[in-house]
Amino acid sequence: MADAPELLFERRGAAAVITFNRPSARNAMTFAMYEALVAYCDEVDADDDIRVLVLRGAGGRAFVSGTDIRQFLDFDSGRTGVEYEADIDRYIGRLDRLRKPAIALVEGYAVGAGLSIAATCDLRVCTPDAQFGLPIARTLGNCLSMAGYARLVAIVGEARAKDIVFTARMVGADEARAAGLVTAVVPAEEIEDHVFELAERVAGHAPITLRVTKEALRRIREANVPDGADLVAEAYGSEDFRQGVAAFLEKRRHTWTGR
Repeated sequence: MADAPELLFERRGAAAVITFNRPSARNAMTFAMYEALVAYCDEVDADDDIRVLVLRGAGGRAFVSGTDIRQFLDFDSGRTGVEYEADIDRYIGRLDRLRKPAIALVEGYAVGAGLSIAATCDLRVCTPDAQFGLPIARTLGNCLSMAGYARLVAIVGEARAKDIVFTARMVGADEARAAGLVTAVVPAEEIEDHVFELAERVAGHAPITLRVTKEALRRIREANVPDGADLVAEAYGSEDFRQGVAAFLEKRRHTWTGR
C-alpha cells in the first residue's frame, strides 16, 4: 500500500520500519494511522523476506503520545467508548498477532496508546530521556480495555501497573528498565545503530521458534482476559470523561466529581 502521510513504511535489509510521522503533535494517533498500522502488519506478515519489524516515532520527542484527543469530542455515551476500545483492541491486537518479532525504538514520550503500542512490541529499547505513562486518571478519566490492562500487567506486574495508573506519573528510562518495560537504555546518538544491530541478530534466528514462542506467550496472557465492557462503558459514559476531554483540549484543570 502507499504510505499514509502520517505513517511511513520502509525496508532496511530483513527489517521493515514503521515510523509514526506526526512530530508536530508528538505523533498522536489518528484513526487513519491506526488503520494504516493494521495494513502494514498484514504486509509484513505476507512478505517472507521481512524477518523483523521496527516501530519508531518521528522527530525525536515522542514515540507516540497517545490517541489524538480531538477524536474523543464526539463520544456521547458509554457504548461509544466500548466501541472505541474494541477498535483499539483490533488495531493493537493486530500488532500483537504479528508473526514476526517487533521492536520498539522509543525516544521521548510513550504515553497512553503510545505505551500500549510499545508494550505490544516484543522488545523495547529507549533513550535516556524516554518517559512512559498512562496518565488517564489525571487527564481524561477514561480507561483501557481488559486486553490493554492484561498486556501491561504481564510486563510490569499488578502492583506496578496500579502505581503507574493511580499516580498518573511518568516512568523514566532507568525505572522502565528495572521494571522490565524496556530491555536497554541507549544514548540517542547510538540508539538507531543499536536497534538495527538487534534487529539483524533477531532476524538471523529460527523464525518458527520465534513465531511459536511469541504466539504461545500471547495465548497464555490472554487465556483469562475477562469481558470488561461494563467497566469501559462506565468510564467513557461518565460526565467526568466528557468534561475531562473538554478541559484537556482547553488546557484548563478539571475537578473530578465521580459522576
